[in-house]
Amino acid sequence: MSTSPLDSFPPLPPPGAAMLLRALFQRPAPVSAADGQVGASYRLDRIDLDHVRRYNAAFGFPGDAIPLTFLYLLAQRAQLATMLARPIPFRIPGLIHVENRLAMHGPVFLDAPLALTTTLQLPPAAPNGALHCVLETRAFDGERLVFSCDSTYLIQRGSRAGRAAAPQPDTPSGQALGGWTVASDAGRRYAALSGDWNPIHLWPWTARLMGMRTPIIHGAHTLATACSLLQAESGQEPVSVWCRFRQPVPLGANVALFAGLAEDRFTALCNGRVAIEGGSSATPAPSPAAVAHPAAE
Repeated sequence: MSTSPLDSFPPLPPPGAAMLLRALFQRPAPVSAADGQVGASYRLDRIDLDHVRRYNAAFGFPGDAIPLTFLYLLAQRAQLATMLARPIPFRIPGLIHVENRLAMHGPVFLDAPLALTTTLQLPPAAPNGALHCVLETRAFDGERLVFSCDSTYLIQRGSRAGRAAAPQPDTPSGQALGGWTVASDAGRRYAALSGDWNPIHLWPWTARLMGMRTPIIHGAHTLATACSLLQAESGQEPVSVWCRFRQPVPLGANVALFAGLAEDRFTALCNGRVAIEGGSSATPAPSPAAVAHPAAE
């Protein structure tokens, strides 16, 4: 009997308390131990339809179809597992999501096993000393690239002296698509749905432990809500999206979504400031080449 390369990959760890505890007690490795590119591959035997349904119900996506933003949950699990399995020179709790690119490159089937390969890169520090990490995940169904997800996180803030005061745009032009209020328990509810129990999203005291003045909602929660409204407005399911998280959205805040004048662009405002900006498309994105197919490694 022939063995598939997928069989050699460990199973993708399930979200939950075990991964949270490992992340909380993980110690940063010396920089020399994490030099170069960090990477790992995992196997996901199937996508849980009940999980998809709960996600769709939470964000208003129709039916049982797998929304684009649901795939971020799978990529994030692979990214967290990679950071826990390899030496990295920073702590995972307190990471702040600042940018994301997500794309379907073909149909996603519930029962098709996937290989999820992630690499982590550490770009040089910004001029003001800010440090980021970039996690690039590719999911393969056999030889076929199914989806990709590139996530950028802030590890360390830059010095205020080195930060230029970025002017905040006025209320964006374009069509107002609606808005929503982030519930006070939305961070905990989304954590239970996604498996992302980063303390900055949960309670005021856990957020303060991580250096935040108040708990903020997950960036992926804001993006999913925006994509649901965009899909309801256009009648088309986005298959690629990018967004930059400009300002945190506190729990309890009001958010307004606007479709920009440029095609496929959108902006979300919170407390009069741009919280996220990005673009989406119903046209499949070209296949990225940053991460190789795992069978070729």
